[in-house]
Amino acid sequence: MSQTDTQPSANTEVEQLKERINSLEEKLLRVSNIYRYETLQNLLKEGKWLEADKETVQLILSIAGQTEIENLRPDEIKLIDCSELQVIDRLWLTYSDNRFGFSVQVQIYQDSGGSEQTTIEQNSQLLEKWGDRLGWRKDGNWIKCSDLNYSQDAKKGGLPGLWWNSPYGSKMTNYFLARLINCQI
Repeated sequence: MSQTDTQPSANTEVEQLKERINSLEEKLLRVSNIYRYETLQNLLKEGKWLEADKETVQLILSIAGQTEIENLRPDEIKLIDCSELQVIDRLWLTYSDNRFGFSVQVQIYQDSGGSEQTTIEQNSQLLEKWGDRLGWRKDGNWIKCSDLNYSQDAKKGGLPGLWWNSPYGSKMTNYFLARLINCQI
C-alpha cells in the first residue's frame, strides 16, 4: 500500500475531527456562562438532591432574569433559552443514571397522553395522572415539596420537583411543559 492510498483516509479523519470540534465550540458559545452550572454539577455529583433541586430553581430564575419565582410570569417561560434548559437536563440525567431530569419528566408526561396541545388546553386530569406517576401526589392530593423523596430511590422523573411549585399553579406547569416540548427536551 502506498502513502497516497492512506492519505485520503487520514485527511477525511482530520476533517471529521475539525467538524466535530467546530460543532462543540458552537454549542459552548450558546451557553453564555458555562461556570453558571458548576454548583449544580457538584451538588448532583455528591447526590445532594434537595440542594440540587433548589439550585435548579435558582438557575432557571437567573436565566429568566428574575430573582424570585413569584416574579416570573408563565408567558415569560417561552423566552427561556433552550440550550440552557438542555444543560440543566443533561446534568440531572448524567448524575442520576438517567432517572431524573426534565426530559424524563416530559417523556412520562407524553407517555401519559400529554402533548403540546394538552398543555394549551391545560388538562388538569392529565397533570394529576402525571403527578401520580412522578410520586408528587398521594391519596389523590398533591404533596408538599418538603415531602418529596430526595433520594436516588425517588420515582423515576420525580426530580427536579421544586421548580414545578409555582404560585401560578398548573398554568406555569403547562407553560413550562410546552417550552420543554418545543425545545425537544
